[in-house]
Amino acid sequence: MANELVTTDVVVIGGGPGGYVASIRAAQLGLSTVCVEMDKTLGGTCVNVGCIPSKALLQSSEHYEFARLHAHEHGFAFDALRLDLAQMLKRKDEVVSANTRGVEFLFKKNKVTWARGRGTLKAGNVVDVTAADGAVTSYQARHVIIATGSVPSALPFLPFDERRVLSNVGALTIPEVPRHLVVIGGGVIGLELGSVWRRLGAKVTVVEFMPTILPGNDDDIVKEADRIFRRQGLELRVGTKVTGATIEDARVLVHVDKDGTTETLDADHVLVSVGRRPVLHGIDAAALGLAVGPRGEVLVDDQMRTNLPNVFAIGDVIGGKLLAHKAEEEGVIAAEVIAGKPSHMHYHSMPSVVYTWPEIATVGLTEQEVKASGRQYRTGKFPFSANGRARTMAETSGFVKFVADAETDELLGCHMIGANVSDLLAEVVLAFEYRGSSEDIGMTVHSHPTLSETTKEAALAVLGRAIHI
Repeated sequence: MANELVTTDVVVIGGGPGGYVASIRAAQLGLSTVCVEMDKTLGGTCVNVGCIPSKALLQSSEHYEFARLHAHEHGFAFDALRLDLAQMLKRKDEVVSANTRGVEFLFKKNKVTWARGRGTLKAGNVVDVTAADGAVTSYQARHVIIATGSVPSALPFLPFDERRVLSNVGALTIPEVPRHLVVIGGGVIGLELGSVWRRLGAKVTVVEFMPTILPGNDDDIVKEADRIFRRQGLELRVGTKVTGATIEDARVLVHVDKDGTTETLDADHVLVSVGRRPVLHGIDAAALGLAVGPRGEVLVDDQMRTNLPNVFAIGDVIGGKLLAHKAEEEGVIAAEVIAGKPSHMHYHSMPSVVYTWPEIATVGLTEQEVKASGRQYRTGKFPFSANGRARTMAETSGFVKFVADAETDELLGCHMIGANVSDLLAEVVLAFEYRGSSEDIGMTVHSHPTLSETTKEAALAVLGRAIHI
């Protein structure tokens, strides 16, 4: 006997940042909303095994390194300082739990139904949800939002076992500080998690196939980051190819090649962070006729519509920059379009952050991208070493850099590396939204003494009139 269909306005498949935000926004707009999530908790990769737990460990490891290396500079010392890794990991889990409970509370507050189970999209926008006990509930959705996310990309000769060969998931739960952690991939995840374990005492070797770490970033940022991370103790092997590996019970031998010279790295754990790929759990794109791109990403327009009637897609599953805040905004757009609002998604002012220390925060075009376009431009740069607040914090590494149109002064790019730049970037993103100029930021009063003055001074530097350098 066929299941009775439960009719609802919106079914969102996936409860990650894109999916849960889309669900809440749809409910706010008066739409009956069901969010399907097969994991035990809401929040997806970001909240459970990505953004939130990694930042918790980054924060804890920063405190540990400060106590170990820099506390004496401020006039106090710790006797017999020791690392309690179990407590650090426990705190990380508690932070994650608080966030997942928070999302569940927001669902209840906004009357979003959490359909616990694995969702399967069928023709006619019917979504079957199979619970852990095998029971199936079927929903007839007027609109469907696909938010099934992404998974880590593996290397064929290094399949994840989350014991010796780790994805971002396993790298968050190593039970003891590694003797030697090899990180394959010098992007955001590799550098963030590599930094955590280096601070806690591991030897960390980052192997990157491209000529630099953080490929795609502004050249000045890459050079400064490379210099700082090496000085901190990360071993960076750029322009180096991983050719194979031998997995043993207590170690992994990683074979690498640089310009024809081969070497074997002896590690007790390997973190593979070579990217992520979209995943369509419970959705047979070919059978449904859902249009996808060459990497399996769902194709959408600027209102997040797929080629299927009343089916939308958001977040990592549509490709582009795999960012939680990007997914959230796409979720808002999809919900508002369903509700009949004239919303459109654009990516002109999408910020990106690397939560190493110092942090890296960027928006817009790199200088090399602007130069390649043939557009005439000016740059302005201001170092943290010339900022009074940074000196009081003993955080003088890094700079703020602007790229602006030479004729109109419109901001084209901003690239920061330094203390708390993830927060400093917000005013620049707002300026981008209004197609603001360096003069707009330069003429705005910034409190003194604050790190935000570096942003003002860098904007003034574009105009050739920085005050404090």
